[in-house]
Amino acid sequence: MKTRAAILHDMGQQWSVEEFELDPPKAGEVLIEMAAAGLCHSDEHIRNGDMSVPNEVMEQFGLPGMFPMIGGHEGSAVVVEAGEGVTEFAAGDHVVTSFVAVCGTCRWCSSGMEYICDMGAQVMIPGMPTDGTFRHHTADGRNLGHLSKVGAFSKHTVVSTDSIVKIEPHLPLLPMALLSCGIPTGYGSAENRAKVKTGDTVVVIGVGGIGTGAVQGARINGAAQIIAVDPVEFKQKSALGFGATHSVSSTEEAADLLRDLTRGVMADSVVVSPSLISGDDVQAALSLTRKGGTCVLTGMTATTTNSIAINLQEFILWNKSLVGTVLGSCNPRVDVARFTKLYEAGLLQLDEMITRRYRLDDINEGYRDQLNGEIVRGIIDFSLD
Repeated sequence: MKTRAAILHDMGQQWSVEEFELDPPKAGEVLIEMAAAGLCHSDEHIRNGDMSVPNEVMEQFGLPGMFPMIGGHEGSAVVVEAGEGVTEFAAGDHVVTSFVAVCGTCRWCSSGMEYICDMGAQVMIPGMPTDGTFRHHTADGRNLGHLSKVGAFSKHTVVSTDSIVKIEPHLPLLPMALLSCGIPTGYGSAENRAKVKTGDTVVVIGVGGIGTGAVQGARINGAAQIIAVDPVEFKQKSALGFGATHSVSSTEEAADLLRDLTRGVMADSVVVSPSLISGDDVQAALSLTRKGGTCVLTGMTATTTNSIAINLQEFILWNKSLVGTVLGSCNPRVDVARFTKLYEAGLLQLDEMITRRYRLDDINEGYRDQLNGEIVRGIIDFSLD
């Protein structure tokens, strides 16, 4: 079938919305029609080269090149057709995508750590996870990758059943898209990695989509004081509406505020979720973390960043913890349903996070708005096309 998608032909280029050819699903796969796709910073990092690898480098390792590729990994959709042997999904089912594929049988999945599934670790290698071949092809017949084995910036896409999670059909699909990435990554950073508990003081550095999820995770888990740090005034004000008790523009301002609020103890935990973490960001965040506290690195970093400088003596002697996380250490097959309950209870604010809706053709405008700090989360609403 022919359908349309936002395609990235190479690093540094703009998204090109064009028609492509999509094959039917094979065994273990489904064809889905996207309802909404979130404009996550990770896709921008693929575009600008922070998280992508040139085709010639991939080919040196005997792997297919990343480009051209359909972007998008955060989305909600309706199943159109199920491939051979698929019994857990049927036409008409409502689903959200999972940018970490979950096989359910590897050591990590069996140990309750779906977020580091062995299959999920391969999602940046082009081709279907089921058999390594391609279902997506450019108009001139070239194989077409789909980001995170999802390709949410497409009206239709074929995915493995390991890359989607079923949700109840009465739930609104537009806000449910945020349960694919932004909410679990941010919320889980606060709950699963920082282990926020009642009465804690929490700092969240960077309050875009993921940081706003972290603010909500801290609030719902009982934090008494939540300091949002962001250089963009719009995002500082926005964070207050999601549970932040204070907002400042820099870590220096946060340090002064923390000394006053905690009488010098500092924060129980710090979640670092800017669009891109630099080497200097880590020590600044650790300096805000109290003795025995936890600093969570949630934001992505450039592939060229392979070392950081920290005050090692202070880190060791003050018993601090520095931890990483992917997907907020959430388990999609369990936690997506849990998040929908929080949403229906009015505790988890999803609709409010969607600052603006865009047509697929306006995707480059959406990312410009994101880079200019004008939105918390932009959404491609396929009903607008």
